Amino acid sequence: MTDTTTERPHGLSGLLSRITTGSAAGSVRTSLTTIASSLAAVVIALTICAVLLLVTGKSPIDAYSTILETAGDSDKLLEMLRRSTPLIFSATAVAVGFKMNLFNIGVEGQYLFAALIAAEAGSRVSLPTVMHIAFILAVAMAAGALWASISGILKVYRNIHEVISTIMLNYIALSVIQWLFENFFRDDTVEGLNVKTTIIAESGQMPDLVDGRLNAMFLVALATAGAFWVLVYRSRFGFRLRASGYNPNAAEVAGIGARRMVIAAMLISGAIAGLVAMYSVVGETYAYGPSATPTQFGFAGITVALLGRNHPIGIVIAALLFGFLDSTSAVLQLADVPNSIVKVMQSIIVLAVVVVNEATIRRLNARTAEQMRAQTDSGEAS
Repeated sequence: MTDTTTERPHGLSGLLSRITTGSAAGSVRTSLTTIASSLAAVVIALTICAVLLLVTGKSPIDAYSTILETAGDSDKLLEMLRRSTPLIFSATAVAVGFKMNLFNIGVEGQYLFAALIAAEAGSRVSLPTVMHIAFILAVAMAAGALWASISGILKVYRNIHEVISTIMLNYIALSVIQWLFENFFRDDTVEGLNVKTTIIAESGQMPDLVDGRLNAMFLVALATAGAFWVLVYRSRFGFRLRASGYNPNAAEVAGIGARRMVIAAMLISGAIAGLVAMYSVVGETYAYGPSATPTQFGFAGITVALLGRNHPIGIVIAALLFGFLDSTSAVLQLADVPNSIVKVMQSIIVLAVVVVNEATIRRLNARTAEQMRAQTDSGEAS
């Protein structure tokens, strides 16, 4: 008599197989493996940074102790949330493109262009508070989507790679912004170097969650990350988006218009990018200004998206990590530790996470292929 019983796997794999279906267990197992590999990569990155500190004659123990002490400071934690807000927007915008296999490097130009247009539009209208703020945010999203659509159109109709077009459009955006600001939108009543557009009325100013410390745009950022999850992972449009990104030819055969999806992805990515500087425009300076509006968040968003594995939960965690590290810069400098170590730490963490996760994914794929071959061989034998 043939023994038809199959041996149950032990350990975590066995537990997962007993309480979930096969596909669900595999998904959970993959997620846990990815999280574990990311944590291992962070540990590796911290070790490398410790070696660099020792080489430069600084104590890694003192540096890391200072960072840990900062974690218990409520003011620094609020600063972490504030600094993470634009990073969440920027990384989410980049992640939308990544899901469609598009590399949107133009977030920088998109959000700066949107900041100028939204600030000027917001200063010219008079509406009730909620409607006024909603109007400014809508204008910012429309302006960001408009600028991003140029890359989408060039890719679809002229087959110009989005990396090239978005990089070039970043430089074009800076010139267009400067021309518009100097000739049309600059508030000439402001003297000195800190020139801006006309100040937005109080009805268009986003309220603070903590007075002077944290603006309500942080909640908008979290809501945007949540909307990204629903759109990409829980909607028919999101399925088509991911399918087109994985295999455009197969998506076309299945009736999914890959060209339309490219345009849609760039529009959504640009719309989210338009919100990056809104923390400044409606929450702090209430205007756009060349020296008042923060820059470089577009490129930082690429880093955060990679670290967060293009998943909304990962993006929020990665943005909080980067926001926390940025908030420790001043404290490290006071402790006689070069604050540049923060940027080095961020860069090494991303490199380590990308390398370790890539190695982990390849190992998982190889293991899956071996299991499929084993099942095929056993089926043929029977």
